[in-house]
Amino acid sequence: MSKVKYYYDPDTLSYRKIELKKSRRYRNIFLFILGSALFGFLGLIFLLNTNILNTPRELSLAREVKNYELRFELLNRKLEQIEEVLANIEDRDNNIYRLYFEANPIPEEQRRAGFGGVNRYKSLEGFNNSEMIIATTKRLDVIQKQMVIQSRSLDEITKLAADKEKLLAAIPAIQPVNNENLTRMASGYGWRSDPFTKARKMHWGMDFTAPKGVPIYATGDGTVSRADNRASGYGKHIRIEHGYGYMSLYAHLSNYNVKRGQKVKRGDLIGFIGSTGRSEAPHLHYEVWKDGDRINPINFYYGSLTAEEFENMLKYANQENQSLD
Repeated sequence: MSKVKYYYDPDTLSYRKIELKKSRRYRNIFLFILGSALFGFLGLIFLLNTNILNTPRELSLAREVKNYELRFELLNRKLEQIEEVLANIEDRDNNIYRLYFEANPIPEEQRRAGFGGVNRYKSLEGFNNSEMIIATTKRLDVIQKQMVIQSRSLDEITKLAADKEKLLAAIPAIQPVNNENLTRMASGYGWRSDPFTKARKMHWGMDFTAPKGVPIYATGDGTVSRADNRASGYGKHIRIEHGYGYMSLYAHLSNYNVKRGQKVKRGDLIGFIGSTGRSEAPHLHYEVWKDGDRINPINFYYGSLTAEEFENMLKYANQENQSLD
């Protein structure tokens, strides 16, 4: 029941009842409803922008966001570990593997270069955690690029290693006649007395004296390019192309055990000691060629001689005696 209101009338010196007009009453009601609605709207806006009141859905979403933030933190820790491991691999790659195989190291700026041009992270902008998401995505992209570069580098190293292995197998590296079959190491590379003219003449190889028929072995992997007696002075001889600019020659043979075009491995039996061609006695005349020039074979016996045996060979090879061819 609404209260009855009165006012004092000074003319009659009495209290009179206040009679509200209907229009004013309706206006008051309207203003009350409008004020209540406005207050309620402002209160709703306030509540929606604070944590005082959250719906179950909002609470669930807030928990998911916290969970994702934790996962991103754990992911970044793992990324740090991956970066450390990758940095260690890159360091060994540049300072051990590539150095050993004489390959240029990969510059640091090339390994860690970013991605220029179009903003590839534009779709990740505009969110509450955009900065964190973009930073993590950039780290992942850089790591992925580093791994691609490292993978290509290891592919290159693998190829270089295979080539190095082929090179080491191809270089003439053993004595062509076994020590137990040698009578002596007759003559070395250098100026020697010619056995026929007695004049001082350049001797382009090494002479190994042994009985006729003693086996001769290939000193490195390669392909037989010649096995004939059509070269002046060499008699029956064999030439093996090793690749990488190397060629070895075996002269004055009594017989062949290989033919032209045949592939041989280091240590394969290729022929037998003889005295064909311009030769004074049964022996093997052995030469090593590099890029078309004859070089001293004394430097190519590291695969078969001990230090003492090599020292003895060096002493006899340096004697300016008479050669056998």
